[in-house]
Amino acid sequence: MASPFPFQVAPLPAPSPAGYPLAIFADVGGLEDYYNLFRHHGFGGTADSWAEHLQTIIEEHQPALLDELEFAEGGHTFVAYAASPAVADQFLACVLPYFGTLASLQKYLSQADPDDFFA
Repeated sequence: MASPFPFQVAPLPAPSPAGYPLAIFADVGGLEDYYNLFRHHGFGGTADSWAEHLQTIIEEHQPALLDELEFAEGGHTFVAYAASPAVADQFLACVLPYFGTLASLQKYLSQADPDDFFA
């Protein structure tokens, strides 16, 4: 698979949070251009905002995948726990077309309605 930027995938030591072996994460606090793009379109740009948008994308395109992920809340880092490497790969394949570049995120956010999101 191509670079998973802005995400990283890492194994977790056992016992891991929620019992999942992998973490998918993005340093939202360190991605200023992404944050500014979210804000420009009326969204929060926080890790919670990322989680909400990513869950929405997955729900629209691969809803069963949500059963294999658990999303953490709060902080400056987006974190999702994945049940397996295959689930992490499916997550990335589903969301990178929207979050993989600033241009793709710009296109996605320009079509999303801020009133439909809380964060």
